[in-house]
Amino acid sequence: MKLQGQIVDIENKRIFKGEITFKNGKISSITEQMHDVNHYILPGFIDAHIHIESSMLVPSEFARIAVKHGTVATVSDPHEIANVLGISGVEFMIENGKKVPLKFNFGAPSCVPATNFESAGAIIDSKGIKSLLENPDIKYLAEMMNYPGVLFDDNEVLRKLKWAQHYNKPIDGHAPGLRGNDVTKYIAAGISTDHECFTQEEALEKLKKGMKILIREGSAAKNFDALIDLLPEHFENLMFCSDDKHPDDLLVGHMNQLCMRAAAKGIDVFKILQVACVNPVRHYNLEVGLLQVGDAADCIVVENLKDFKTLQTYINGELVYHHGESLIESIKFEKPNNFNCDKKDVLDFKVASSAKQIRVIEALEGQLVTNEIIEEAKIENGNLVSNVEKDVLKMTVVNRYQNEKPAIAFIKNFGLKEGAIASSVGHDSHNIIAVGTTDEAICKAVNLIIESKGGICAVSSLENKIVSLPVAGIMSDKDGKTIGDQYAELDKNAKALGSQLYAPYMTLSFMALLVIPSLKLSDKGLFDGTHFKFTSLENH
Repeated sequence: MKLQGQIVDIENKRIFKGEITFKNGKISSITEQMHDVNHYILPGFIDAHIHIESSMLVPSEFARIAVKHGTVATVSDPHEIANVLGISGVEFMIENGKKVPLKFNFGAPSCVPATNFESAGAIIDSKGIKSLLENPDIKYLAEMMNYPGVLFDDNEVLRKLKWAQHYNKPIDGHAPGLRGNDVTKYIAAGISTDHECFTQEEALEKLKKGMKILIREGSAAKNFDALIDLLPEHFENLMFCSDDKHPDDLLVGHMNQLCMRAAAKGIDVFKILQVACVNPVRHYNLEVGLLQVGDAADCIVVENLKDFKTLQTYINGELVYHHGESLIESIKFEKPNNFNCDKKDVLDFKVASSAKQIRVIEALEGQLVTNEIIEEAKIENGNLVSNVEKDVLKMTVVNRYQNEKPAIAFIKNFGLKEGAIASSVGHDSHNIIAVGTTDEAICKAVNLIIESKGGICAVSSLENKIVSLPVAGIMSDKDGKTIGDQYAELDKNAKALGSQLYAPYMTLSFMALLVIPSLKLSDKGLFDGTHFKFTSLENH
């Protein structure tokens, strides 16, 4: 197999006309020669931190879409399915991923459950982490979200970190806003990356203290603009990642979009490609080729080095994408799940109160962090209700693993004028999460999810729409185009109900993510993420 084009040699910072020969999946030769082919050949892109589950696709279906955008590998934390199904969920992801050419590199999820303040479907303790890390298919210890556990020397957390060091596997971090002595101690525990920086100052401090920083641009959290100006000087210690990528967004683009945006800023293309292609391979010791003789033939052909439009993608010398068509076939797979709760009654969502004021979660566009604000309570017949005029809406998290009373809070900025939306994608424990204008609408939406044993839905007085997610209640059994289109349609439904958010379902899914401040809701109650403890809904 021979490939001609303008060869982009990132290592030596040069571009030359030449020919690459593949043999048995590896690059056997690279020669300079004159020809008339003007497209560019470069190493494939790598997403340095992604939860594949967020695409609502199983790995094999994710691969079929990702290769269209020049992605050849991912560094994937199967944390979402692990919170539902434990180690068997991680094994499902590995085995499903192995059935297609794309190089999935899975980590051992370090925080299952993410905290002790929520109900998950499984627990992975330090013994479970040891058994995962023994597996050569597990490349690293995935994001240590329990940074308080690191700072306060929690024995179980420290044991997990020690096992990663014992097996000489990198440890990923997750430390939003951590600064000063706290971040120094966090890094000293062996944690080597962070993808949660939302200011340049925070990223610079972590870089100076020896961390690798991931510039994240996903469907919900968007930090590219805040951090990209660090790239020209710090390109050796940066990587690109999406963290969470919803299916409709994945259809449009992946890491290629970040390269295009960086190039539009006039940043040196070799530095951009070092971040997008080279650094993840070196940091995580990935078996991914970098366009050198002897490497795996993992490369892409792009039209130009401005928009990085992919014409062909090769993995281990196999052509997996060609001029608009993914050549990876769909495969059959199991649909493991863990859903065990009964339908709810409207009375379950009532909150008796005579409070004048309540604590409210303020959702922020494009951010996982929230604010805590105080708003006037609206009470009807002794029950706290949504205040549609002031956009302070009732929200619930319902335990999907057993029958418990729903937890209730209120949230601002969802903007719904009628109906409700709900989802069983609720980071990190993936209980049912819903927000709505009336108790009746919330109850209807929650019960739709329960009947389907997982999905996302929108309900109104006119119609009920649901996209089923039968794999662990968080992934579809459909192909990427189908689920992407269905999700985009449901997104339109949520916006027709009044939501002004760019990605209402993605934002909703993070409102139960307790490890990111300030105020969130778990199935056990309203949670103060700044002080890491439960707090009251009523403000006395």
